[in-house]
Amino acid sequence: MATAIVTGGSRGIGLGISKSLAKDGYNVVIAGVKPTMDKIEAFKEYGSKVMYVPADISKKAARENLLQSALQAFGSVDILVNNAGVAPKERKDILEITEENIDYLMDINFKGNFLLSQMVAKQMIAQDSHTPQRIINISSISAYTSSINRGEYCVSKAAVSMTTKLFADRLASEGIRVFELRPGIIETDMTSGVKDKYDKLIGEGLIPIGRWGKPSDIAGIVVMLCKKEFDYCTGDIINIDGGFHIRRL
Repeated sequence: MATAIVTGGSRGIGLGISKSLAKDGYNVVIAGVKPTMDKIEAFKEYGSKVMYVPADISKKAARENLLQSALQAFGSVDILVNNAGVAPKERKDILEITEENIDYLMDINFKGNFLLSQMVAKQMIAQDSHTPQRIINISSISAYTSSINRGEYCVSKAAVSMTTKLFADRLASEGIRVFELRPGIIETDMTSGVKDKYDKLIGEGLIPIGRWGKPSDIAGIVVMLCKKEFDYCTGDIINIDGGFHIRRL
């Protein structure tokens, strides 16, 4: 049975991805910063093995422990979903963003994901695997959309996009495929504080499909990309945003 690591897998988009992978027969290692044993109990109905590993991926020791815990439990890692990410603690104009704010977002959203990908890729290369191997990065429409009151978040997601391209190029010859998913406005606890704002914008036609996205919208694409049918693809960007990316007049 193949094994997947999902960072930030205990809530929101990550939890949706973890559930879908478990339903599809993967062993799932959920990495997060908050205990989530009650949620793991609910996974038993899927018949897959699921474990939780506390991990602040901005820390080297935590990344190393995450990988070793997965290997000790399941013997291999075949799928890495880099979903962990944080929003600014406080939205500020880009002229007011502090170095501390930038470090906080870049350490998790970029550096942690980059270095975990590096570590897991080396493990994948060393394995004698006969199952599809994937690194899937969860980016955002903010990778290309300007939000001047949370510029550090936009920059961190743009860095995820280039990380995808670099790893896709480097790992293609190793049989490891790398993809980027760009969610749009997704209904999670992270966006609950701006619900009224986006309800209004969506109602005014911001999104062609005309509704909030849900974690299941992203999760289904992750499972699909893990299939062998996508072995001749890598470096692709998939927008999961209800058509937000379409330029319209």
